[in-house]
Amino acid sequence: MEQQILNLLMYTIPSVITGAIAYLFFRQHMQNEEERRKFNILKTLSKESLPVRLQAYERLTLFLERISPNKLLLRVAPLSSDKQSYEDLLLSSIEQEFEHNLAQQIYLSDDCWTIIKASKSATIQLIRKVSMSDKIDSAHKLREAILNEMLDKPAPSNAGLHYIKKEVGEIW
Repeated sequence: MEQQILNLLMYTIPSVITGAIAYLFFRQHMQNEEERRKFNILKTLSKESLPVRLQAYERLTLFLERISPNKLLLRVAPLSSDKQSYEDLLLSSIEQEFEHNLAQQIYLSDDCWTIIKASKSATIQLIRKVSMSDKIDSAHKLREAILNEMLDKPAPSNAGLHYIKKEVGEIW
């Protein structure tokens, strides 16, 4: 009986070891295959999403360029000589541009979107600050004053433009 148990163990132990090794190799192979499939899916999605992300960066670059005070003042002419109505028209134009591009934020990093919103807010504050001056009493004088203010310093939207360029550079 002892001999039979020994014979049984001599056949069973190598089979169990071989089975365990086969199981471990098969499990490792399946994990590698799963990771390869995930990588291929991510690669495919990346190929498809990259153009959409770049388009979002392009649109927001255009937004920042359009709200730059120098370009905004050339594009949006006063409808009357009233200073307040021209200020409202400028601010309305900025808000419309922003709302038109609002959905693009899903393709950007949170930091980039925050900087774009800050650039927009800084541009609005600049217009409001210049408009508060008592010396300015017409839309044309407001226009001149904003342009004079921009002679000494860069546009608030430049910070957003630099950040977009940096972030797009990291994609490549």
